[in-house]
Amino acid sequence: MRIIRDHQFVASNDKGASVAIGNFDGVHLGHQAVIGLARDAATALNAPLGVMTFEPHPRQVFAPDGPPFRLMSAESRANRLDKLGVDLLYELPFNRVLAALDAEAFAREVIAEGLGLRHVVVGDDFHFGKGRSGNANDLARFGEQMGFGVTISQMVQGSQGRVSSTAIRQALADGNPRHAAEMLGHWHRIDGPVISGEQRGRELGYPTANMSVDGLHLPKLGVYAVLVQVKEGPHKGNYHGVASLGVRPMFGENKPNLETFIFDFKGDLYGTHLSIGLVDYLRPELKFDGLDALITQMDADSAQARAILAAL
Repeated sequence: MRIIRDHQFVASNDKGASVAIGNFDGVHLGHQAVIGLARDAATALNAPLGVMTFEPHPRQVFAPDGPPFRLMSAESRANRLDKLGVDLLYELPFNRVLAALDAEAFAREVIAEGLGLRHVVVGDDFHFGKGRSGNANDLARFGEQMGFGVTISQMVQGSQGRVSSTAIRQALADGNPRHAAEMLGHWHRIDGPVISGEQRGRELGYPTANMSVDGLHLPKLGVYAVLVQVKEGPHKGNYHGVASLGVRPMFGENKPNLETFIFDFKGDLYGTHLSIGLVDYLRPELKFDGLDALITQMDADSAQARAILAAL
């Protein structure tokens, strides 16, 4: 998959694609449906399959002081789209200049002239242009005028309503990663490098891989049964584990991070990129009377997580 980060200077072989447009935070089943329609059009047109998205997320530009809300980083999103067989990722820089284009100017300057797209697919709730003034029907009208096809995808319905990034965030905040996974079509994952920690877990007999969660929407704080993917290096592979997401009240910490104990693992993972899939929420964070009580609880957490993951 090639990543194009400019709509003004685009090579000829990166034009003419059939493209799904959106923010694709989480790349959930609704997003996958939009991409599937773009794939159908790409096949019919003998064109590359593309995705157009924006970085940073527009919400980060218009509300920079708001709480973290992203389900995945730009790198994680690109990796997920690559796995779906996307040929071209148009990851356009979202700034005040792009935001100032009205709907017609965006259709002409970005879609028709800049990227030379042959077909675009959007969800039925799609809005674009300055002040979100344009909608999916406006885009279809502009497509007729400017020479690109448009397909409008209906929202995907899950067991509890519409599938959306907002609904997924709520499921995670409620401590229900299985419901989030139902809407995502995959386990919700936190990706990133292993960073240095306080090494308390090693002293307790539970060495953990520490990862930052900065900039991400925080699922409910607590302990989870998790799937672990070591993405590189001599220990590359898939493992089971138990993870604590939180502020470590036992030790007076206040900045959330993710600490994962990988079952039956020995090795150095510092700097290695991991992907941690949240499977089940086991319990909230607790403050124990002493280390013996903490270790007893960690033993119980590990046993519960092993049983849950063995049944997958």
